[in-house]
Amino acid sequence: MTRPFRTAAVIGAGTIGLSWTALFAAYGLIVRVSDPREDLAEAVADALEQYAPHLAARGLDVTGLGDRVHIAADVTEAVRDADVVQENGPERVEFKKDLFATLAREAPAHALLLSSSSAIPSTAFTGELADEDAARVLIGHPFNPPHLLPLVEIVPGERTSEDAVQAALDFYTSVGRTPVVERKEIPGFVGNRLQNALSREAVYLVEQGVVTPEDLDKVVTNSLGLRWATVGPFLGSHLGGGPGGYRHLVAHIGASMQALGDDPGRPAPTPDRQERLIEAVEKAYGSSTYSELAETRDRKQLAVLDALAGVGRPAGTTTPKEEN
Repeated sequence: MTRPFRTAAVIGAGTIGLSWTALFAAYGLIVRVSDPREDLAEAVADALEQYAPHLAARGLDVTGLGDRVHIAADVTEAVRDADVVQENGPERVEFKKDLFATLAREAPAHALLLSSSSAIPSTAFTGELADEDAARVLIGHPFNPPHLLPLVEIVPGERTSEDAVQAALDFYTSVGRTPVVERKEIPGFVGNRLQNALSREAVYLVEQGVVTPEDLDKVVTNSLGLRWATVGPFLGSHLGGGPGGYRHLVAHIGASMQALGDDPGRPAPTPDRQERLIEAVEKAYGSSTYSELAETRDRKQLAVLDALAGVGRPAGTTTPKEEN
């Protein structure tokens, strides 16, 4: 049975916390916000005013948005009747240990305790909690800004219960997000590790004089960024192999691509490891034909290109495509 989510506590009202606040309120939740900043009420009001048009553009009713948001005097008041708590505090283990001890003590026993932590797994800061409290703590890591970007990485800790994982899935889905459960804790989780890997290579290429920062951004926004926005790395590679799929791609260019990224700390994949990966990709996408997947990709790609072409265009103007 899906839990009801009526009241959310947002702890920490920096960039991420303010974005969560607007999103939760736009989906009809009562939101109680706590942060020691002196300008909290002003910051919340400004954020709601700034984000309301974004949320309305996504089809949400933002009428009376501010009426659903309340400034709490402290953490205890914010979480007192919360069904879900979204923490957005500093990335410091000791800080989170102390804060989650307070959240576990003050929030109702049924409340989910979620952290927006960008890099610290919840097991690192729940060791001193009782089992029944650690069972309801997990990472709910968004990408900035969470009121627009759909992904939420759900990362259970060593003692997080399956019930809490399912409840987190239900909650984030109910507020229009795309949650992904990660099966193993790792610092930085998945999204930030991918981002950091690409960022390191981007810095290297600029430092080596291969490309300017501006042109590197053009490379990404006119190729990988567009492709990954529609199909992601694995489906993109699967389609890159044509009708033969990922298996064909690996057989023909796998060795040369591997050589580009040889790292002594990461041994090259053995044939067995490579076969397991190929089988995993084929299992994920093998139920659809190449033509079906490619057609879907291309329609999404055109939609992204059309959307980008329309950004900043004066109202009432048309693209050449629209005039024909």
